[in-house]
Amino acid sequence: MSIKTAWITGATAGFGAATVERFVAGGWRVIASGRRAERLQGLVQAHGADKVHACAFDIRDEAALRAAADALPPAFAGIDLLVNNAGLALGTAPAQQADLAQWKQMIDTNVTALATVTHLLLPRLIERRGAIVNISSISGSYPYRGGNVYGGTKAFVTQFSQNLRVDLHGTGVRVTSIEPGMAETEFTLVRTGGDRAASDALYAGAHPITASDIADTIWWIANLPPHLDITRLEIMPVNQSAAGLQVHRG
Repeated sequence: MSIKTAWITGATAGFGAATVERFVAGGWRVIASGRRAERLQGLVQAHGADKVHACAFDIRDEAALRAAADALPPAFAGIDLLVNNAGLALGTAPAQQADLAQWKQMIDTNVTALATVTHLLLPRLIERRGAIVNISSISGSYPYRGGNVYGGTKAFVTQFSQNLRVDLHGTGVRVTSIEPGMAETEFTLVRTGGDRAASDALYAGAHPITASDIADTIWWIANLPPHLDITRLEIMPVNQSAAGLQVHRG
């Protein structure tokens, strides 16, 4: 049986890093891309260059993305799975007080870069009858104060995923949108500019989703029989519901 290869964006932390670990443990090769070269090298050192290939660049840099794809070693050149995980939320202010530069960065990362990497890798995915897993969010379905542009970008990811499925009909390529609720990663630290107290307070007692939960979910989806497609999957902690996104703590 040939070894499969996954390209995981945003692989330096959170869902991405956990997904790298899960797929390497399952016997796959992984292309791990992200901005923080030292963290990517840590993955290579931990698992070996035959299992993990690191690509350090900002996902918004199209030229760097194309250069990384062109420079893939032969063993990593065939892509069986693309996990579009790279993304971020910035700021919690209502729209009328928000920072326009933060809005633009979220759009460039969560929308433009995701579309660019997908477009670039589609020929390889079609050739291998592979799969695409896009990490969206419940924020694309349920509005909340301060969600403004972040929620809009994730609504794009969800709808883009559905439209990809239609366009890829007959190619054998599977497409999934995963839409997590509250998950404890570096997400809130990034969103709040490193406010550890705010992050700790948000997750305290809530038993949130973990990065390994999402990694296990992606692993399950990727290893389903090829005639099955999980089109859209919303995942929340038991203690979070859509009733105003209220959280029961205890």
